[in-house]
Amino acid sequence: MRIGVLTGGGDCPGLNAVIRAVVRKGVKEYGHEFVGFRDGWKGPLEGLTMPLDIAATRGILPRGGTILGSSRTNPFKIEGGIERITANLKATGVDALIAIGGEDTLGVATKLHALGVKVIGVPKTIDNDLNNTDYTFGFDTAVNIAVEAIDRLHTTAESHHRALVVEVMGRHAGWIALHSGLAGGAACILIPEQPFSIEQVCAWVESRFEVNYSPIIVVAEGAIPRDGDMSVKDQKLDAFGHVKLAGIGEWLAQEIEHRTGKEARNTVLGHIQRGGTPTAFDRVLATRFGLQAITAAHEGDWGKMVALHGTDIVRVPLDSATEKLKLVEPARYKESEIFFG
Repeated sequence: MRIGVLTGGGDCPGLNAVIRAVVRKGVKEYGHEFVGFRDGWKGPLEGLTMPLDIAATRGILPRGGTILGSSRTNPFKIEGGIERITANLKATGVDALIAIGGEDTLGVATKLHALGVKVIGVPKTIDNDLNNTDYTFGFDTAVNIAVEAIDRLHTTAESHHRALVVEVMGRHAGWIALHSGLAGGAACILIPEQPFSIEQVCAWVESRFEVNYSPIIVVAEGAIPRDGDMSVKDQKLDAFGHVKLAGIGEWLAQEIEHRTGKEARNTVLGHIQRGGTPTAFDRVLATRFGLQAITAAHEGDWGKMVALHGTDIVRVPLDSATEKLKLVEPARYKESEIFFG
């Protein structure tokens, strides 16, 4: 069997580990051939391919990003896009696809499967917001990067007696903010699932200063103040209808300084969170996902996504990954509130 592999959406530590595992097991154990599609769904849409064999995947385990490249191309938004994909799959002799990506990439894969394309999905997102899997690779790396930044910022906050706001990724789900804030000893954590009171945030800030401790506030980029809206960079939408978020951290720092009289600064971690070397946890999880994905393809178990349930890698219906977002439950957020202020 000749299998195409693609990576879509934002880059993510661990993507190369999946590719490596799929190819290594697929060639050595099953004797399959592989074609790498370049730049997400743009690859099969435009026939952009690269050789993908064991030699091409040597040495890529610790590398961040993806050797296949990525994009946010949505073939369902392009006239004749699906017909072009099916024609290019036929022209390149590809029998099936392994799609590695998040909500948008797997959403396209689900639609293609419904149209008869043989697809296996692998979940990827640093936001950890895909449904029906306990964790996605990339999340652990993003959290560790954020925690290291928070640890470093504590010392400068204390030296200058400032409040420091740390803005992390998380459009609709606050998993990175919650985990990094808890691990980093934040004075408060603000997530999209729980609209926040600026008055309460300022009270927490002042309570830290009262005990001669400079507060760190961790805020997800999609967090919303009560009676407010998401802070957006502009109103332009990408191919999947997402606006660019920007500004909640800066707005928060300005409000804290204005309301408390304490100096406040903002740090946006941005794409630093998704770049660079994956952690050991993410390398192992991504490798296990890849091994199970190629086994599912070999067995012809199409329309499935590999997922982590407990410590086991299982197969779940592909459409279950995107039927809803996995958000931070109120109880999970509430248990962290004991450390606020």
